[in-house]
Amino acid sequence: MKEKEIERLLNLKHIENELYKSGINTICGIDEAGRGPLAGPVVVASVILPKDSLIEGVNDSKKISESKREKIYQQIIEEAISYGVGIIDQKEIDDINILNATKKGLTKSIKELSIKPDIILVDALTKIDTLGIPYKSIIKGDAKTYAIAAASIIAKVTRDRIMRQWDEVYPQYGFSGNKGYGTAKHIQAIKENGICMLHRKSFIKKIIN
Repeated sequence: MKEKEIERLLNLKHIENELYKSGINTICGIDEAGRGPLAGPVVVASVILPKDSLIEGVNDSKKISESKREKIYQQIIEEAISYGVGIIDQKEIDDINILNATKKGLTKSIKELSIKPDIILVDALTKIDTLGIPYKSIIKGDAKTYAIAAASIIAKVTRDRIMRQWDEVYPQYGFSGNKGYGTAKHIQAIKENGICMLHRKSFIKKIIN
């Protein structure tokens, strides 16, 4: 690994390293993927990595290409002490709204962990059920914190894989390419074909009316 990349990763781990110095032993990063799309689930990932973890390329998932994300994802889950994923589908998003769905997915992902972390670092969310575990909410945490960045990659890769599978069922919407987001082509496909069971009705009222 190049010196510049090591330096970037160490800067990204600044918050974690300060927590380790204070006596914290296990840190869980949490992030989500899919709050904004017109179709598909919201996916929330929790991950606990070893103290000395330094995986090349870990960053905010939005800053990494799809092929690179897949490789880094594999490294993260192989190195993780534990990780969990909470998936909330489009029907429940319509029923309870996207914010509550994301919070529910977060709690589900924590329940999937095989060990209880000392603290949770989460991207932006507050007023969440972390099952009694202390947490720190960090705005734009996926760009500022190694643990949250790693969680963002797990969440994004998991969700993208789901949407690619659905593309085989509903090829007319181009889910493999747009991942359910409201691209011009996706919106045009909705106008031409109507909606499918994967669409979030609460998100596309203006498009179908």
